[in-house]
Amino acid sequence: MKQDVYQKVTDKIIADLEQSELTWLKPWSAGNMDGRVTKPLRHNGLAYSGINVLMLWGAAMEAGFCSPYWMTYRQAQELGAHVRKGERGNSVVYANTITKLEEQDNGTEEERTIPFMKAYTVFNVEQIEGLPEHYYVKPEPVIDPAQRITHAEDFFAATGADVRHGGNQAFYSGGSDHVQMPVFECFRSPEAYYATLAHELTHWTKHPKRLDREFGRKKWGDEGYAREELVAELGAAFLCADLGLTPEAGTDHAAYIQSWLKVLKDDKRAIFSAAAHAQKAADFLHAFQAQNETAEGVAA
Repeated sequence: MKQDVYQKVTDKIIADLEQSELTWLKPWSAGNMDGRVTKPLRHNGLAYSGINVLMLWGAAMEAGFCSPYWMTYRQAQELGAHVRKGERGNSVVYANTITKLEEQDNGTEEERTIPFMKAYTVFNVEQIEGLPEHYYVKPEPVIDPAQRITHAEDFFAATGADVRHGGNQAFYSGGSDHVQMPVFECFRSPEAYYATLAHELTHWTKHPKRLDREFGRKKWGDEGYAREELVAELGAAFLCADLGLTPEAGTDHAAYIQSWLKVLKDDKRAIFSAAAHAQKAADFLHAFQAQNETAEGVAA
Protein backbone atom coordinates (compact mmCIF):
# COMPACT_ATOMS: atom_id res chain seq x y z
CA MET A 1 0.00 0.00 0.00
CA LYS A 2 1.41 3.40 -1.03
CA GLN A 3 -0.08 5.13 1.98
CA ASP A 4 -0.40 3.98 5.55
CA VAL A 5 -4.18 3.65 5.78
CA TYR A 6 -3.94 2.39 9.34
CA GLN A 7 -2.17 5.57 10.43
CA LYS A 8 -4.39 7.90 8.38
CA VAL A 9 -7.66 6.55 9.84
CA THR A 10 -6.24 6.33 13.36
CA ASP A 11 -4.97 9.94 13.21
CA LYS A 12 -8.43 11.16 12.18
CA ILE A 13 -10.15 9.38 15.08
CA ILE A 14 -7.48 10.54 17.54
CA ALA A 15 -8.07 14.14 16.38
CA ASP A 16 -11.80 13.74 17.02
CA LEU A 17 -11.25 12.22 20.46
CA GLU A 18 -8.89 15.04 21.43
CA GLN A 19 -11.81 17.39 20.71
CA SER A 20 -14.04 15.15 22.90
CA GLU A 21 -15.96 14.04 19.80
CA LEU A 22 -16.85 10.44 19.03
CA THR A 23 -16.34 9.79 15.32
CA TRP A 24 -19.02 7.11 15.30
CA LEU A 25 -21.70 9.46 16.72
CA LYS A 26 -20.98 12.51 14.54
CA PRO A 27 -23.28 11.57 11.61
CA TRP A 28 -26.36 11.85 13.81
CA SER A 29 -25.46 15.31 15.09
CA ALA A 30 -24.69 16.75 11.65
CA GLY A 31 -27.05 19.29 10.20
CA ASN A 32 -26.14 18.28 6.66
CA MET A 33 -27.43 14.71 6.92
CA ASP A 34 -30.94 14.86 5.46
CA GLY A 35 -33.37 12.01 6.08
CA ARG A 36 -32.19 9.09 8.13
CA VAL A 37 -28.64 8.01 8.90
CA THR A 38 -27.74 4.71 7.30
CA LYS A 39 -24.58 2.75 6.70
CA PRO A 40 -22.67 3.75 3.56
CA LEU A 41 -23.81 1.71 0.53
CA ARG A 42 -21.95 0.25 -2.43
CA HIS A 43 -23.15 0.89 -5.99
CA ASN A 44 -25.24 -2.30 -5.79
CA GLY A 45 -26.98 -1.28 -2.56
CA LEU A 46 -24.98 -3.58 -0.27
CA ALA A 47 -23.80 -1.90 2.92
CA TYR A 48 -20.15 -1.39 3.75
CA SER A 49 -19.04 -2.87 7.06
CA GLY A 50 -16.43 -2.49 9.77
CA ILE A 51 -13.82 0.25 9.47
CA ASN A 52 -15.17 1.34 6.08
CA VAL A 53 -18.36 2.55 7.80
CA LEU A 54 -16.35 4.94 9.97
CA MET A 55 -14.16 6.06 7.06
CA LEU A 56 -17.09 6.89 4.77
CA TRP A 57 -19.25 8.41 7.52
CA GLY A 58 -16.33 10.74 8.23
CA ALA A 59 -15.85 11.56 4.55
CA ALA A 60 -19.56 12.32 4.11
CA MET A 61 -19.49 14.55 7.19
CA GLU A 62 -16.53 16.58 5.97
CA ALA A 63 -17.92 17.05 2.44
CA GLY A 64 -21.59 17.46 3.41
CA PHE A 65 -22.80 14.52 1.30
CA CYS A 66 -26.35 13.36 1.98
CA SER A 67 -26.35 10.31 -0.28
CA PRO A 68 -25.22 7.00 1.25
CA TYR A 69 -24.05 5.62 -2.15
CA TRP A 70 -20.37 5.28 -3.09
CA MET A 71 -18.69 3.69 -6.11
CA THR A 72 -15.38 3.47 -7.93
CA TYR A 73 -14.48 5.48 -11.04
CA ARG A 74 -14.86 2.33 -13.15
CA GLN A 75 -18.23 1.40 -11.67
CA ALA A 76 -19.51 4.87 -12.54
CA GLN A 77 -18.26 4.44 -16.11
CA GLU A 78 -19.94 1.05 -16.40
CA LEU A 79 -23.23 2.76 -15.48
CA GLY A 80 -22.71 5.30 -18.26
CA ALA A 81 -21.78 8.07 -15.82
CA HIS A 82 -18.62 10.03 -15.04
CA VAL A 83 -16.93 11.55 -12.01
CA ARG A 84 -16.90 15.34 -12.28
CA LYS A 85 -13.52 16.82 -13.13
CA GLY A 86 -11.53 17.86 -10.08
CA GLU A 87 -13.42 15.66 -7.62
CA ARG A 88 -11.31 13.81 -5.05
CA GLY A 89 -12.22 10.32 -3.93
CA ASN A 90 -12.02 8.70 -0.52
CA SER A 91 -10.26 5.52 0.52
CA VAL A 92 -11.90 2.30 1.60
CA VAL A 93 -10.07 -0.90 2.39
CA TYR A 94 -10.37 -4.54 1.46
CA ALA A 95 -8.93 -7.19 3.76
CA ASN A 96 -8.04 -10.70 2.67
CA THR A 97 -5.36 -13.36 2.99
CA ILE A 98 -2.93 -15.06 0.65
CA THR A 99 -1.47 -18.54 1.10
CA LYS A 100 2.24 -18.97 0.52
CA LEU A 101 4.39 -22.10 0.56
CA GLU A 102 7.50 -21.69 2.70
CA GLU A 103 10.40 -24.09 2.90
CA GLN A 104 11.17 -25.29 6.41
CA ASP A 105 14.59 -26.05 7.91
CA ASN A 106 14.04 -29.77 7.33
CA GLY A 107 13.38 -29.25 3.63
CA THR A 108 9.60 -29.70 3.76
CA GLU A 109 7.17 -27.07 2.57
CA GLU A 110 4.49 -25.61 4.78
CA GLU A 111 1.57 -23.36 3.90
CA ARG A 112 1.51 -19.98 5.60
CA THR A 113 -1.51 -17.68 5.59
CA ILE A 114 -0.58 -14.01 5.28
CA PRO A 115 -3.19 -11.29 5.90
CA PHE A 116 -3.10 -8.18 3.73
CA MET A 117 -5.07 -5.01 3.29
CA LYS A 118 -5.62 -3.18 0.03
CA ALA A 119 -6.92 0.38 -0.29
CA TYR A 120 -8.98 1.63 -3.21
CA THR A 121 -10.78 4.86 -4.02
CA VAL A 122 -14.52 5.49 -4.15
CA PHE A 123 -16.63 8.55 -4.92
CA ASN A 124 -19.96 9.61 -3.48
CA VAL A 125 -22.72 9.74 -6.08
CA GLU A 126 -22.97 13.48 -5.44
CA GLN A 127 -19.57 13.71 -7.15
CA ILE A 128 -20.82 11.79 -10.19
CA GLU A 129 -22.97 12.90 -13.14
CA GLY A 130 -25.17 10.78 -15.37
CA LEU A 131 -26.12 7.96 -13.01
CA PRO A 132 -29.57 6.35 -13.11
CA GLU A 133 -32.07 8.54 -11.25
CA HIS A 134 -32.54 6.25 -8.24
CA TYR A 135 -29.01 7.02 -7.04
CA TYR A 136 -29.97 10.66 -6.53
CA VAL A 137 -33.17 10.06 -4.55
CA LYS A 138 -32.76 11.44 -1.03
CA PRO A 139 -33.31 9.07 1.90
CA GLU A 140 -36.83 8.76 3.21
CA PRO A 141 -37.56 10.77 6.37
CA VAL A 142 -37.13 8.92 9.63
CA ILE A 143 -39.87 6.40 10.26
CA ASP A 144 -42.56 6.96 12.84
CA PRO A 145 -40.98 6.82 16.33
CA ALA A 146 -43.48 4.32 17.70
CA GLN A 147 -42.94 1.96 14.77
CA ARG A 148 -39.17 2.27 14.95
CA ILE A 149 -39.02 1.51 18.66
CA THR A 150 -41.29 -1.51 18.28
CA HIS A 151 -38.89 -2.79 15.66
CA ALA A 152 -35.96 -2.31 18.05
CA GLU A 153 -37.85 -4.06 20.84
CA ASP A 154 -38.44 -7.07 18.60
CA PHE A 155 -34.82 -7.10 17.44
CA PHE A 156 -33.32 -7.20 20.92
CA ALA A 157 -35.92 -9.65 22.25
CA ALA A 158 -34.98 -12.08 19.46
CA THR A 159 -31.48 -12.43 20.90
CA GLY A 160 -32.85 -14.28 23.92
CA ALA A 161 -30.34 -12.46 26.15
CA ASP A 162 -31.04 -12.36 29.88
CA VAL A 163 -31.83 -8.66 30.34
CA ARG A 164 -32.75 -7.57 33.87
CA HIS A 165 -34.02 -4.17 34.93
CA GLY A 166 -33.35 -2.23 38.10
CA GLY A 167 -30.76 -0.02 39.72
CA ASN A 168 -29.12 3.02 38.13
CA GLN A 169 -26.35 1.40 36.08
CA ALA A 170 -26.19 -0.38 32.73
CA PHE A 171 -23.63 -3.17 32.46
CA TYR A 172 -22.97 -6.72 31.28
CA SER A 173 -22.06 -9.25 33.97
CA GLY A 174 -19.90 -12.04 32.57
CA GLY A 175 -20.15 -14.12 35.72
CA SER A 176 -23.93 -14.43 35.61
CA ASP A 177 -24.08 -13.81 31.84
CA HIS A 178 -26.78 -11.18 32.05
CA VAL A 179 -27.30 -7.58 30.98
CA GLN A 180 -28.41 -5.18 33.71
CA MET A 181 -30.37 -2.09 32.63
CA PRO A 182 -32.05 0.73 34.54
CA VAL A 183 -35.82 0.71 34.07
CA PHE A 184 -37.04 2.12 30.76
CA GLU A 185 -38.54 5.23 32.36
CA CYS A 186 -35.13 6.32 33.71
CA PHE A 187 -33.76 7.18 30.27
CA ARG A 188 -33.90 10.61 28.61
CA SER A 189 -35.67 9.09 25.61
CA PRO A 190 -36.75 5.68 24.29
CA GLU A 191 -33.91 5.81 21.77
CA ALA A 192 -31.38 6.42 24.52
CA TYR A 193 -32.60 3.21 26.17
CA TYR A 194 -32.19 1.14 23.02
CA ALA A 195 -28.81 2.64 22.16
CA THR A 196 -27.60 1.72 25.65
CA LEU A 197 -29.03 -1.77 25.31
CA ALA A 198 -27.20 -2.14 21.96
CA HIS A 199 -23.95 -1.24 23.72
CA GLU A 200 -24.46 -3.77 26.52
CA LEU A 201 -25.57 -6.54 24.17
CA THR A 202 -22.40 -5.99 22.14
CA HIS A 203 -20.55 -6.76 25.40
CA TRP A 204 -22.84 -9.80 25.81
CA THR A 205 -21.48 -11.28 22.54
CA LYS A 206 -17.97 -11.58 24.04
CA HIS A 207 -18.96 -14.56 26.24
CA PRO A 208 -16.92 -17.74 25.52
CA LYS A 209 -20.01 -19.60 24.29
CA ARG A 210 -20.70 -16.82 21.75
CA LEU A 211 -17.85 -14.94 20.04
CA ASP A 212 -15.27 -15.65 22.77
CA ARG A 213 -13.73 -12.18 22.55
CA GLU A 214 -10.91 -11.52 24.99
CA PHE A 215 -8.42 -8.64 25.11
CA GLY A 216 -6.54 -9.72 28.19
CA ARG A 217 -8.49 -7.47 30.54
CA LYS A 218 -7.35 -7.83 34.14
CA LYS A 219 -8.87 -4.81 35.86
CA TRP A 220 -11.16 -1.84 35.27
CA GLY A 221 -9.56 0.82 33.10
CA ASP A 222 -6.65 -1.21 31.71
CA GLU A 223 -5.89 -1.56 27.99
CA GLY A 224 -8.03 -4.69 27.58
CA TYR A 225 -10.95 -2.88 29.20
CA ALA A 226 -10.50 0.13 26.89
CA ARG A 227 -10.40 -2.09 23.80
CA GLU A 228 -13.60 -3.89 24.77
CA GLU A 229 -15.38 -0.60 25.47
CA LEU A 230 -14.32 0.65 22.05
CA VAL A 231 -15.81 -2.48 20.46
CA ALA A 232 -19.08 -1.94 22.36
CA GLU A 233 -19.20 1.74 21.30
CA LEU A 234 -18.75 0.87 17.63
CA GLY A 235 -21.10 -2.13 17.82
CA ALA A 236 -23.85 0.08 19.26
CA ALA A 237 -23.30 2.68 16.53
CA PHE A 238 -23.50 0.04 13.79
CA LEU A 239 -26.67 -1.47 15.27
CA CYS A 240 -28.30 1.94 15.68
CA ALA A 241 -27.64 2.68 12.01
CA ASP A 242 -29.14 -0.68 11.06
CA LEU A 243 -32.22 -0.13 13.22
CA GLY A 244 -32.84 3.54 12.43
CA LEU A 245 -32.12 4.64 15.99
CA THR A 246 -30.35 7.81 17.08
CA PRO A 247 -27.57 6.92 19.52
CA GLU A 248 -26.45 9.29 22.24
CA ALA A 249 -23.08 9.56 23.87
CA GLY A 250 -23.12 7.74 27.19
CA THR A 251 -22.71 9.81 30.31
CA ASP A 252 -19.47 7.95 30.98
CA HIS A 253 -17.89 8.25 27.52
CA ALA A 254 -15.70 11.15 28.63
CA ALA A 255 -14.06 8.86 31.18
CA TYR A 256 -13.03 6.48 28.40
CA ILE A 257 -11.58 9.02 25.97
CA GLN A 258 -8.12 9.15 27.52
CA SER A 259 -7.83 5.36 27.63
CA TRP A 260 -9.00 5.11 24.01
CA LEU A 261 -6.47 7.75 22.99
CA LYS A 262 -3.68 5.76 24.63
CA VAL A 263 -4.72 2.54 22.87
CA LEU A 264 -4.97 4.24 19.46
CA LYS A 265 -1.69 6.12 19.83
CA ASP A 266 0.11 2.93 20.86
CA ASP A 267 -1.39 0.77 18.09
CA LYS A 268 -2.41 2.18 14.72
CA ARG A 269 -4.30 -1.05 13.94
CA ALA A 270 -6.43 -0.94 17.10
CA ILE A 271 -9.40 0.89 15.55
CA PHE A 272 -9.42 -1.54 12.61
CA SER A 273 -9.47 -4.48 15.02
CA ALA A 274 -12.20 -2.87 17.14
CA ALA A 275 -14.34 -2.16 14.07
CA ALA A 276 -13.93 -5.75 12.85
CA HIS A 277 -14.94 -7.15 16.26
CA ALA A 278 -17.87 -4.72 16.44
CA GLN A 279 -19.09 -5.75 12.99
CA LYS A 280 -18.84 -9.41 13.96
CA ALA A 281 -20.86 -8.71 17.13
CA ALA A 282 -23.53 -6.81 15.17
CA ASP A 283 -23.75 -9.61 12.61
CA PHE A 284 -24.05 -12.14 15.44
CA LEU A 285 -27.01 -10.24 16.93
CA HIS A 286 -28.63 -9.85 13.51
CA ALA A 287 -28.45 -13.62 13.03
CA PHE A 288 -30.89 -14.13 15.92
CA GLN A 289 -33.42 -12.02 14.06
CA ALA A 290 -33.13 -14.24 10.98
CA GLN A 291 -33.46 -17.37 13.12
CA ASN A 292 -36.55 -15.95 14.79
CA GLU A 293 -38.17 -15.15 11.45
CA THR A 294 -37.41 -18.67 10.20
CA ALA A 295 -38.95 -20.21 13.34
CA GLU A 296 -42.05 -18.08 12.97
CA GLY A 297 -42.34 -19.14 9.35
CA VAL A 298 -42.13 -22.81 10.28
CA ALA A 299 -44.72 -22.35 13.04
CA ALA A 300 -47.09 -20.66 10.62
